[in-house]
Amino acid sequence: MLRLKYSLVIEATDDPNFFGFYSPDLEGFTGVGNSIEDCIYKATWGMEEHLALLREQKLSVPPLSPHPSIIIENEQRAPQPA
Repeated sequence: MLRLKYSLVIEATDDPNFFGFYSPDLEGFTGVGNSIEDCIYKATWGMEEHLALLREQKLSVPPLSPHPSIIIENEQRAPQPA
């Protein structure tokens, strides 16, 4: 069972050993991993650390997602100039 408290987006890149991730529910939370599994593992612990930092700095903590999901997609690239 996944223990994520917020949704997670994992982006695949051209490099098969490099993935980026972020949470659309948790502003400022991002990271990288070597695999999808690595991203999920890092995100699980990273979200806890991010929440602790928000609380420590007395910043707003978003409500927990009632149904957190994981989306895996290709990296979003900026349009290339013509």
